[in-house]
Amino acid sequence: MTNPFSAKWTAKGNNLCLGHWEIRYRDQLLSLEAAHCDNDMGTYGIFSYIYPDDEDFAEGLPESDWIIENAQWLADLFAKHDVPFDEAHLRWFYQAVNAHDWRCGSCGGCI
Repeated sequence: MTNPFSAKWTAKGNNLCLGHWEIRYRDQLLSLEAAHCDNDMGTYGIFSYIYPDDEDFAEGLPESDWIIENAQWLADLFAKHDVPFDEAHLRWFYQAVNAHDWRCGSCGGCI
């Protein structure tokens, strides 16, 4: 099965901090609370625009650790939108978000 989630951070370029998440399950837009809608998700990656391949600049939680850390709000979100709360869906959610995650300063716009 392909990932039923799609995620998009709305800001591009050098103003990443001005965006918000648009995450869909199939075609349904998920309504995230402000604490999660307007901030990075804390997934694992290298977010340095100067050293994008340098593991020394990696931050965030890998998939399994992130799921454990965020299970409570994900359970509430999934229940609110009738998304199955199982390992596969949790991993798909992480993978969709991780592909578009960001960090404050990762675009260089505030420097």
